[in-house]
Amino acid sequence: MVVDGLPSGYRWLNIVSNYLGFGLSPAVSVCLVYVLDRKTALRRKIRIAVCCEIAYLMFLLVSVPYGMVFSVSVDNMYSRGPHFYIYVIMYFGAILYLSISTIITAREFQNRSRMLIYPLILFVMVETVIQVALPELHVTWLCVTLLSVLYFIYCNEMWNQLDALTGLLNQNSYLNQTQKIKYNSGVLVVFDVDDFKQVNDCHGHVKGDLCLAGIAECIKKAYADSGYCYRIGGDEFCVLLKNRAKEEECRQEFLRRWVEKRRKFTFLPTVSYGSAPFSGEDIAVVKDRADQDMYQYKKGRKKHGSSGVLSEQQKYQN
Repeated sequence: MVVDGLPSGYRWLNIVSNYLGFGLSPAVSVCLVYVLDRKTALRRKIRIAVCCEIAYLMFLLVSVPYGMVFSVSVDNMYSRGPHFYIYVIMYFGAILYLSISTIITAREFQNRSRMLIYPLILFVMVETVIQVALPELHVTWLCVTLLSVLYFIYCNEMWNQLDALTGLLNQNSYLNQTQKIKYNSGVLVVFDVDDFKQVNDCHGHVKGDLCLAGIAECIKKAYADSGYCYRIGGDEFCVLLKNRAKEEECRQEFLRRWVEKRRKFTFLPTVSYGSAPFSGEDIAVVKDRADQDMYQYKKGRKKHGSSGVLSEQQKYQN
């Protein structure tokens, strides 16, 4: 409802509505980060953003009688104040905070649709420029509402691709991706936790969950820059690696991280590893070859020790 220009008895309503509009529109972005961003560093530092918003609301409240950001005349006519730019800075800052948080979250959780973020950001920025240039238009809250809906849909789609325990992509995401996979230069890498049932039986399911989460963390840190990481079963993981040349480098990084983690948490088991290159076959055939390679890894480690670090020659020695 627009109260600008109504009888002067509505002046107080005009002031309150403008105060809420100017004050709360930056808060929407902060709230979206709080609700929808779950684990990133920006989400954990949200107190700083909240403190900035509270300070801004207090400043805006104090400035109302002086018309610093906006003013409403005795004739109930709204106009911008000499320090209107403060609102613009806060609004753009909040949108920037939301945008950076979304980009980091999409990267953290390997979201394949993250390119959709940029048109969404551009849309909001253009809307803001239009609102600043044409004050007679009232489109800010319309766009904020639309942004909230689109952002929720985007994030909900992203969360549905994730495994809740490990934060890796889930089995449904793996199946969807393998149905449309096209590259022939990549590699399917599979992982299996050795004697995982023994971890649950001897140390409890809480330790078992920590084990799976720890493996997922090492896989993601070693492979996420070069491919997509999945949890495809109870204690089974895999990576769709785009570049075959990166396989050994990523493998060594994973083993280094897992050996370090096992030194810190002695209940953690070894992890078996296998891989198979894509060469035009059905994904089921590639998966079977990767599994066979992993079984050779298991057999080789049992013969040469339990460190989990084998050369290719050791893997295939009988």
